[in-house]
Order: sequence, then C-alpha cells, then structure tokens
Amino acid sequence: MTSPVVDESKSPMANGLIEYARLPREAQSVIQIIKARGRFPYSKDGSVFGNREGLLPKQPRGYYQEYTVKTPKVDNRGARRIVAGKGKTGDVATSGEYYYTADHYRTFYRVVEK
Repeated sequence: MTSPVVDESKSPMANGLIEYARLPREAQSVIQIIKARGRFPYSKDGSVFGNREGLLPKQPRGYYQEYTVKTPKVDNRGARRIVAGKGKTGDVATSGEYYYTADHYRTFYRVVEK
C-alpha cells in the first residue's frame, strides 16, 4: 500500500485513493458486510461518523457511518475503520462511497472499486 498524503490544509477531499484489491483483507470483508447489510461484531459499527476532522467531503450530519476493521493481534477495536457515505443512492450499502483509515481518522483513502 502506498503512503497516504497527509492533508495539512484540511481540504474537503479525501487524502488519496486505494484500489479495493489493495485494502487489507479485513477491510475488504467489512465493505462486503456493509453491502450485504450484514451483522457486525462491534456495537459501534454503523454509528454516525461526524467528520469533525473535516478531511472528507462536507456533508450533513448522518451522511457518514463508521465501521471497525479488525486489526490482527489487537484486543480492542484498534485504529482501522471504513467510513461509508450514503452517496447518490442515499444508502451506504449501495452507494459505493467508502473511505479507509488505518490511523484513526488522521488520514483517509477513497476506496476505488474496479
């Protein structure tokens, strides 16, 4: 995986792109569960992501939802997340708008599915 670009200016755009196939296996699994409207292992999965950092495109509260990406050998939720936007469909399961962060919201990659 290439290093993310750190957005010091807090631009309203994600910091970089990552192809779905280059995501960690655990992140790929989370996106598949989102699309299938499946059940998640963590109670906070599916909760509103407030975008307080301002690194994702500005949207109304409730537009983004966050999901835990399991980190091997870590006993807590860890730092990795998928943040899903509702997109044009208004539904995180069908929007195709997914962002990956490996460092608990300091940087994001927009997931590109081919």
